[in-house]
Amino acid sequence: MTDPSKTTALADPSAIRETVRGLMPRLRADLEDLTRIPSVSLPAFDQTHVDASALATAELLRAEGLEVEIVREGGAPAVIGHIAGPEGAPTVLLYAHHDVQPPGDDADWDSAPFEPTERDGRLYGRGAADDKAGIMAHVAALRAHAGNLPVGVTVFVEGEEEVGSDSLLTILDRHGDKLRADAIVLADSMNWDIGTPALTTTLRGLVRVVVTVSTLDHGVHSGMFGGAVPDAITALVRLIATLHDDEGNVAVAGLKSGEAADLDFSEERLREESGLLDGVSTIGSGSLLSRMWTKPALTTIGLNVPTVERSSNTLVPSASAKLSMRIAADEEPTDAYAALEAHLREHAPWGAKVEVHLDDQGAGFAAHAHGPVYDQARVAFADAWGTDPVDIGVGGSIPFVAAFAERFPEAAILVTGVEDPDTRAHGANESLHLGEFENVCVAEAVLFARLGAMGRS
Repeated sequence: MTDPSKTTALADPSAIRETVRGLMPRLRADLEDLTRIPSVSLPAFDQTHVDASALATAELLRAEGLEVEIVREGGAPAVIGHIAGPEGAPTVLLYAHHDVQPPGDDADWDSAPFEPTERDGRLYGRGAADDKAGIMAHVAALRAHAGNLPVGVTVFVEGEEEVGSDSLLTILDRHGDKLRADAIVLADSMNWDIGTPALTTTLRGLVRVVVTVSTLDHGVHSGMFGGAVPDAITALVRLIATLHDDEGNVAVAGLKSGEAADLDFSEERLREESGLLDGVSTIGSGSLLSRMWTKPALTTIGLNVPTVERSSNTLVPSASAKLSMRIAADEEPTDAYAALEAHLREHAPWGAKVEVHLDDQGAGFAAHAHGPVYDQARVAFADAWGTDPVDIGVGGSIPFVAAFAERFPEAAILVTGVEDPDTRAHGANESLHLGEFENVCVAEAVLFARLGAMGRS
């Protein structure tokens, strides 16, 4: 029989905060144990560590009373757990991922990447924020309501988000009935700033291509033929230069564009957060947030050309570049790819031969950020932080969000997260702000209470 006093206490945000605060030492210890597992999902790394992190995640969920299974649909292991709520209560699906990015060069870290270390109120380590803190935020909400859960909860923790979630669609197809829910909390985004929570309501999509430019059928002496015969590297550079206008706006015709929310974001903040060097100007036009959240962006992220150290006096016959294009949330990736491919072919300098290969694509996401679930989420965030959340966009792409939206069109999707502007996810010295982590845990626990009350009414 449920204890009525406990039911009342755990509907009170201040009581929930006290409960979560008491849980924090154990939550942190479990987070540190997860962070010590080097679960890098890139194939070049030891995949037994990814298996180990799936097992550790499964044990954390089993300890909270969930029925748990580890599923593998051709890729890395994912963990699915479920626990029923009271009669008539809504079901909430909680998403996170247990795989992490490679650490990079250990010399770039101020402490060992897989040995979590606290400095100045932040916990440093690869995966400490992205996204093992997301897992632990879900566990925190379960622990806060242990024995008196106000909602049904399904937890889905995948193991290959950092390598493109290739088996996610198969998992959603084969296990979708287990994942169906009234509300979905996807904990893999960020907050606006330390002390200011956010709901991510837009995400840009992605198109990534490899373009190869060829001008010769073999390399020839640059002194003998230079000046009359074009080399592929110069032709490639000139082609890439056509992708932006003089201001730095993307010059590919036909791409969609939008306007971001009117939030205070200064150039000084951009310079500090990005590390933009003194004297280097920003690119593009319009508000900074629109440039980063809702307008297309094009970046050259790799080149296949001879290195400086291995170069010779030769006209290089062929050269390649990998281009990453971020697109507006409502842009179809296939349409964007067609526009980019057409631009590259039409702007080939000196009749150079151009080949374009589609490397990857992913849809963006634009939430219908209204309705009772969003209302309760905003109040839960305000309860946890003491200030109202803001709606933000994210310029990066998280294609799995669109996959969930397509598979579960009736569910309200909340994109939340534990990161802040100083997190440095994917980079050296990735870290989690421990005070913000506690707020995230409180907010999710309060959300459970509010959704449970809403369902019962």
